[in-house]
Amino acid sequence: MSEKPQIKQDPLYQLLRDGKIDEFNKRKAAGEQCDLTGCDFRNIDLRGLAADGIDFSNSYFHQADLRGVDLRKANLAGASINGARISGVYFPAALAPEEINLSLMHGTRMRYSNK
Repeated sequence: MSEKPQIKQDPLYQLLRDGKIDEFNKRKAAGEQCDLTGCDFRNIDLRGLAADGIDFSNSYFHQADLRGVDLRKANLAGASINGARISGVYFPAALAPEEINLSLMHGTRMRYSNK
């Protein structure tokens, strides 16, 4: 696994990078698959993203705008949200508030609790 976040050529990932959230949501809802593991989402506005079932493991969200995104059914294991805008975000229940805060403030990679 690469430790550095990647900018992939996946067409759906490129839609997110280009701010085409509605188009991404439509294509995902139609069943189109994408690989968003280990991706670089630095400074990207992801408001309005339908994130159910997306694997964001080991992705990097430095300074991303995640406001209002429901991430409860997304995989964020190993992801970092340093400096991201997270007002109104729903996080997976298995992510402890301390993990989220450490990642937000210090850029640590989030770990799911085993409870």
